[in-house]
Amino acid sequence: MKKISYYLLLFVLALFLSSCAAQGQAVGTQNTQQVVNIYTARHYDVDDQIFKNFENRTGIKVNIVKGTSDQLLERIRTEGSSTETDLYITADLAGLHRAKVLGLLFPVVSEVLDSNVPEKLKDPDDHWFGFTKRARVIVYSKERVVPGEILSYMDLTDPKWKGRVLVRGSDSAYNQTLLASFIYLMGRESAKEWASGIAANFARRPRGGDRDQVLAIAAGEGDAAIINTYYLGLMLTSSDLETRNAANSVSVVFPDQDLSGTHINISGVALLEHAKNRSNAVKLMEYLVSEEAQEVLASLNHEYPVLSSVEVSDILASFGSFTEQQLELSDIGGLTEIALMIFHEVGWE
Repeated sequence: MKKISYYLLLFVLALFLSSCAAQGQAVGTQNTQQVVNIYTARHYDVDDQIFKNFENRTGIKVNIVKGTSDQLLERIRTEGSSTETDLYITADLAGLHRAKVLGLLFPVVSEVLDSNVPEKLKDPDDHWFGFTKRARVIVYSKERVVPGEILSYMDLTDPKWKGRVLVRGSDSAYNQTLLASFIYLMGRESAKEWASGIAANFARRPRGGDRDQVLAIAAGEGDAAIINTYYLGLMLTSSDLETRNAANSVSVVFPDQDLSGTHINISGVALLEHAKNRSNAVKLMEYLVSEEAQEVLASLNHEYPVLSSVEVSDILASFGSFTEQQLELSDIGGLTEIALMIFHEVGWE
């Protein structure tokens, strides 16, 4: 009987030690897991290089899912607390604002983010941070437009530009944020007057992206267009001769230099509320605003760095320096819905 009890005790002890070992292994795996999962609305080759550089530097594996801002937001909302995603990256302010309003984000306390990202380019509650800037400018045909004819966004509403203005549709977050900035700076009625004036001067029904507007100018379909600077930079460095020729056929105007300044938007990053790998996620957020990453983004994708110590690309430098709109981007996020209403009211579809 004593022998049976002895072996029974050994059996129970073995089970206990096995259970402890299994639990220890599980905990160890969880604590040493080197991964960060991203939903991104940015679709640039340079980002893949940035993430690879981060992996090589830290040993943290970056898993990426790409989609549109709205698609990714819906996935995050639907997944809820079961999501495996840690970071949400957007190509514009509007997506970041919507994510915050939906309660999908978690605030980040980071000395690196605080010191490297200017106040006007981040959420006052630390829910999102910009890591690149892009200016929304006017480009015009070197052949058909005289330098100095266009100095402001409002200039394009003059009747002399009827049938000559090219721009993408109202579904563009870039256009929504641009109009939102006008609502904030000028008031709703003046902003609506601008949108109505642009719609009256369309060279064609809005379609395509910013590059398509430049190609349309080169093809003689219009004489001036509203685009982001980095698209022109990418066109000028394209391997396609037709694309480069089209980009070289236009000049750049930074509007409103004597008024409120040229509009800028951001690409930004935010930590999700139910992120499972928060420490790794914050490390990637901080890396995006590091000098190493900022130099790659500036030199290869021709975006303006948020880190003041990093130089812009030679192509962006050739466009000239400019004064930005003096406003906090967080102040205009909530105005994008009103901007979309105005677009529909004036027939800018």
